[in-house]
This record gives sequence, structure tokens and C-alpha cells, in this order.
Amino acid sequence: MMPPVKRKPRLALALGSGSARGWAHIGVLRTLEEAGIQPDIICGTSIGALVGAAYAAGELDRFEQWVRSLNLRDVVSLMDFHLNGGMLKGERLMSFFQKHFMDCPIQALNVPFAAVATDLHTGQEVWLKEGSTTDAVRASIALPGLFSPCWLQERLLVDGGLVNPVPVSLARSMDADIVVAVDLNTDILGRHLEPEPEQKLRSTVGSAWRAHLPEALSSWLSGSPPEVEPMPSLIDILSSSINIMQVRITRSRMAGDPADAVIAPRLASLGLLDFHRAELAIDQGIAAAQAALPTLHSLGLGKPLGGDDTPDQ
Repeated sequence: MMPPVKRKPRLALALGSGSARGWAHIGVLRTLEEAGIQPDIICGTSIGALVGAAYAAGELDRFEQWVRSLNLRDVVSLMDFHLNGGMLKGERLMSFFQKHFMDCPIQALNVPFAAVATDLHTGQEVWLKEGSTTDAVRASIALPGLFSPCWLQERLLVDGGLVNPVPVSLARSMDADIVVAVDLNTDILGRHLEPEPEQKLRSTVGSAWRAHLPEALSSWLSGSPPEVEPMPSLIDILSSSINIMQVRITRSRMAGDPADAVIAPRLASLGLLDFHRAELAIDQGIAAAQAALPTLHSLGLGKPLGGDDTPDQ
């Protein structure tokens, strides 16, 4: 009797939420690719779903080129200001992606893909594994207070980060043997409220927002006037509240269902809406993935430099 053929382990990447910090996922994917580590499954929450979908569609090269080209004017131009359900409708952004990148069914993607969203009525975690890729991403990124909720599959859906910021459990459900998680929120608690030099950088997009809003609302979003005891702006409070929620939920979820390895870029200097600072985020993703390579090699993923070049069976 012939011995069973050894099967290559199925690797899944669980790409976490983190708004503009999510561009770090591009650096992680690039570094893994260069190390000969290619995922068999991609799962994403929020911005992780967006980057993951671009990778699964074979569009990462064009997507990265576009992301690196973004400036503040570009970011603001994709924002459709709206105060019913969220400050942004999100339709302008998703129309752009539908036209340029990933207007296809999830089942037709090059790599098995799924996204996480949250049912706003029931609080249930929703796994989106079929149907329109654009619709799944739109639902997964619908951060409450920022993007309007999305009706999909007869449910009103919002950001998956409310229930599962780093979707390890979804990856396990898709028959992954090894799950590598990318957690974007390990070093961010309280950083948006600190009076640091980076605060001026982080407030840039918020200022651009306020230029498009009525004067009374703009003043309310800006925080305390100079003569009053300093108070963070609404955007800073929203950012820090989201950070606290996602860090606490991530720790709880991953304690019960840990990944086999975690890649954790250092991204505290990036704000919620700093989508125009892609180079910094991508570089931090590269650095974190490079630091994790010895652990990944110990799991049998890729080949260490100078190691055996015999291909996996």
C-alpha cells in the first residue's frame, strides 16, 4: 500500500481592521510574497477586507500604485459628506473601486476570500463568502459614525471590527491549517489624545473634512476653543473610542482562538483618516512582516535564506 502523499498545509491570512493603518497590509503581503509565502485563503475585516479583496482579485500591483499616489486632495475627493447614518455615504469610494479594481463575484476571485461584517439589528457576526466582492467590502468597511450602514442580504450591515477585528475564526472555518493574523491595533491605545507633534499630521484630513461642512457643525467637530480647557475634537474622540473597542475585542477573541502567528505593525502615528500617508504604513507592514519571518519559517512556511530549496510536495 502506497503511503499517503503529504499535503501542503493550507495557509490563511486574517487581515485586521484599522482604517488608514490598513495600508500596512500591502507591505505585509509584499514581504510574504518575496519570502515565498503565498496564502491559500484571505479573510479580512474592514480595511483588511478591502486590501484582501484587491490581493485575491490579482489587483495588488495596480492597487498599491494607486494607494501610494494618494494625496490629501484625492482622499477628500472620495468622501461624499452625509449626515444621515454616517458622515460619509461611501458610495463614491466604492464606485471608484467597482470601476477600477474588483467588480466581480467573490467566487470568481483568484484566491478564496471572505469578509466580516456586523448585523446592526441583531449584533450578529456576518461572514460574506459569496456574491459581489464590492458589496462585501462596502459592508465590511461601514465604520459606525463614519460610513453609512449598508443593506446586503436583507440585513443592515456595518463594520466587522465591532465583533471580529482580526478574523482568525473565519479563517479556521475555511479549512485553514495555519492562520497568520495581521493585527494593526497593538500599540494605539490613547495615542490620538496625546499632544504630540504627530497630532498636527493626524488632524490634517479632519481639517479638510471641516472645510466642506457648515460653520456651526465644523466648530463642533473641532473640539474646544482656545480659551476653554482643552478638549479633544469629535474625530479624535471617535478614533480613540474605536481603538479601545477594537483592541479589547481583538485580545478577547484571539485569547479564545489564537492565530498560529501574529504580525503586528507599529502604526500609532497614523490617524483614522490618514489614507494619504500610505508610504509610512506600507513600510511599517514590511518591517513587521520581516520580523515575523523566523516564526513563519518555523511553521514550515516559505524557505529561510540559504535554506533547502526543495519545493513543497
